[in-house]
Amino acid sequence: MSSYPSSYYAASANRKTARPALAESLEADVCVIGAGFTGLSSALHLAERGYSVVVLEASRIGFGASGRNGGQIVHSYSRDMDFIENHYGTETANAMGSMAFEGGRIIRRIVQQYDIQCDLKDGGIFAACNKKQFRDLVDHKKLWQKHGNDQLELLDENQLQDYIGTSRYTGGLLDKSGGHIHPLNLTLGEADAIESLGGKVFEDSPVTFVEQGENPVVKTASGQVRCQYVMIATNAYVEGIGNVFPELTNKSMPCGTQVITTEPLSEAQQKQLLPQDYCVEDSNYLLDYYRLSGDGRLIYGGGVTYGAREPEKIESLIRPKMLKTFPQLKDVKIDYAWTGNFLLTLMRLPQFGRVGNNIFYAQGYSGHGVTSTHLAGELVASAIQGHAERFDVFAGLPQYPFPGGRMLRVPYTAIGAFYYDLRDKLGI
Repeated sequence: MSSYPSSYYAASANRKTARPALAESLEADVCVIGAGFTGLSSALHLAERGYSVVVLEASRIGFGASGRNGGQIVHSYSRDMDFIENHYGTETANAMGSMAFEGGRIIRRIVQQYDIQCDLKDGGIFAACNKKQFRDLVDHKKLWQKHGNDQLELLDENQLQDYIGTSRYTGGLLDKSGGHIHPLNLTLGEADAIESLGGKVFEDSPVTFVEQGENPVVKTASGQVRCQYVMIATNAYVEGIGNVFPELTNKSMPCGTQVITTEPLSEAQQKQLLPQDYCVEDSNYLLDYYRLSGDGRLIYGGGVTYGAREPEKIESLIRPKMLKTFPQLKDVKIDYAWTGNFLLTLMRLPQFGRVGNNIFYAQGYSGHGVTSTHLAGELVASAIQGHAERFDVFAGLPQYPFPGGRMLRVPYTAIGAFYYDLRDKLGI
């Protein structure tokens, strides 16, 4: 039986027991492959519309990035609307801009409606490490206001001291509609919500084959699901079904980010670090992000990896970053360290689409998936219901393979990351 990698989230999960593996033949309207945020949001939105749904998870619910990320509710996409407009036109940018803040609202609605205990807290800050980044935040505020976010406030260097106990930053942008959550507990609560509506969720049920056609059959080692529609929501683990859908694996790349979590901090320490209990991410290309957990620990993450790392190595990489921001934590013990895989695309934008007429997919949020995945679930459900206009805005974006193919995608991307990291350090 699969188990979660060691992490603070796994240790504090609301549910410890696994759900059973699929061991029978079922029929459903929709079979969802993958029980991360994309799959769970899709299944929940479909179940709310009256569809019968079966979710098949190869490992455990929220096993990947959905249950291991920084837990921050950050709006928009990994590329913002100005980039989208420059590359794909005003119409596409406006359409995507109209959806850029919907994912956070969906999360809050689901948490409230299904009483999910996931330490939901409001408020997030983008912190500028240099004057150029602060100028960019001024433009960022104007851009988001243009697309409907009216809960933004610029903070100069002195004002930021009321929110973050560090002298590292030159200013920041407060998004009062942002926030943070315990991501694994959110996934577990969403699975419970799906089951409360009659849906079925199975763990330890990797898909071995999908028989395509008018009524697809999704097969596992010990069972199968005959359905009308399939939703592929494997994201960073898409290569696990690469033999079934190779077209989804050649235009994306799994990457990892690293996270550490301190021992519980005193109330005085918490107030010193983050007096308003907002989450923070800086404005670097290889950004740092951090927040306080529900039980008063500092969760701190950053950087990108191209493969798994041992917890000791993670701590040695991330602890110096944490101490650069909060040197007052030099004697604080690290209780947990882990990595979480996300799926990177060449253009840093999500990839939505169809295989044939009745197999849908959504993947590749490029490190910006907590809100975008929840939006994806709503769009997939609407498309299956026959209202595909908004889904097709994303599906219409070009989906390019990485230069050099699968062999060279890692070194090319690492070179690009080094270049942008150097620009951040030079402030250009």
